[in-house]
Amino acid sequence: MARHRRRTAAALVAHFALVAALFAPGAVAAPPPAPGAPGAPAPQHELVPGVHPGPYQPWQLDTPDQVLAPHVYTPSAAEDAVEPPLAAEGGDALIEYVPLSEAVARQAGVTACSRRTGPHQRQVERWLRRTADGKQSAADCRAVRAFQSEQGIQPDSGFAGPVTWGRMRLLSAEKKPNAAGRCPVRAGRVACVDLRRQLVWVQKGKRVVFGPVPVRTGKAGYRTRTGWFKVYWKHKNHWSTLYNTPMPYSQFFSGGQAFHAIYGSVYSPPGSHGCVNMRLADARTLWSRLHTGDRVYVWGRRPGS
Repeated sequence: MARHRRRTAAALVAHFALVAALFAPGAVAAPPPAPGAPGAPAPQHELVPGVHPGPYQPWQLDTPDQVLAPHVYTPSAAEDAVEPPLAAEGGDALIEYVPLSEAVARQAGVTACSRRTGPHQRQVERWLRRTADGKQSAADCRAVRAFQSEQGIQPDSGFAGPVTWGRMRLLSAEKKPNAAGRCPVRAGRVACVDLRRQLVWVQKGKRVVFGPVPVRTGKAGYRTRTGWFKVYWKHKNHWSTLYNTPMPYSQFFSGGQAFHAIYGSVYSPPGSHGCVNMRLADARTLWSRLHTGDRVYVWGRRPGS
């Protein structure tokens, strides 16, 4: 186990050294050839932040021990009085994930419209009321780029990535997140977790009292469990036990699966290890909206999980 952890740590160090080198000021590298046939969608696992994400912080990683049930105890008043640290400035900015070749090109000063077909090309085209053929064109890129610029998504290169599609899902759901009636209506509070749209809101009766907000749920092999649950423990300053990383404003509802904040992007592929990851400000507000014993309903399936 110790040898495995050393190998894992060494691999992580090497990985982030490579990323740092690629994004270092003035660094120029020849873009690698695009994988697959021309026009093929860029695989999600090959995408990287399209602009420099800032200094690496080890707690931006997800941790496997989030699948384990925590040790439940009653935090002291002094412990609960301590608020989790704020996220770094720009830590939850709308930074699109793009192919590495495009990220490197933009670092070198190239700002051309993306020719690559994004993983959410067809959905984005449909949302923009364009011909949904799932293939990037110059006109598609201009339309996507205009939306990204309007929403403050960086880079506004026209690539149909997870941040652009996530923002569109949120805008579509803002007024009536439960329009389809998928989350059951109850007299008391219900936290609704829509895995397909990667959204969370809280409703009391038919009235939405929080959200919707974007979230990141379990990836393949670590799916967020579906069905009815209850918030059984709240721990404002929870830390994972194996990797010593924070899970601020944790509200556990199913074993080790909890709502909690992350110090990074909720749009980053491929997903969490089962928890419902949230932006810090959203997790803080949800903390004040939910109480121990409140019900949680999870349904659907995260795309790609």
